[in-house]
Amino acid sequence: MELVNHPRHAVDLRTTPVHLGLGSTAKPIEDFAWSPEVLQAYSAAVAADGAEGRLVTLFDGEGPGDHWERHPSGDELVVCLSGSVTVTRDIDGVSDSVVLGPGEATVNPAGAWHAVDMAGPSSILTVTPGLGTDHRPRTDTRPTEHAGTPGPQAP
Repeated sequence: MELVNHPRHAVDLRTTPVHLGLGSTAKPIEDFAWSPEVLQAYSAAVAADGAEGRLVTLFDGEGPGDHWERHPSGDELVVCLSGSVTVTRDIDGVSDSVVLGPGEATVNPAGAWHAVDMAGPSSILTVTPGLGTDHRPRTDTRPTEHAGTPGPQAP
């Protein structure tokens, strides 16, 4: 995993997320993977950006999401690029859902538990806080409280 300054080639956000940091910096993250080791290295590399750092990623998929997540350090932007996406949130014990079509977006407030379901093949762009994401298995329609997982994770 390596943050790259000013690459001269196009990056595929599906495999090479971009970290937005302090001072309006944008650094692609080469050799990125959704593994505990890479996520720990990423968190350490961007720690100086604190709660202001953001991870920009693109996800393709379909079907229901398999986990709940929340970002205590800041808001998350979810943009539907293609297909149809439902974002379900639990904010202070109140659940709501928003259905997004291509070009539509929603903001998951800091600390709100949320899950993403994709109706058929869909793509989303996320701009996620770089620090402190928590996850819960999605075995129920609402998240439950217990110890979290540090670092950013896939939506």
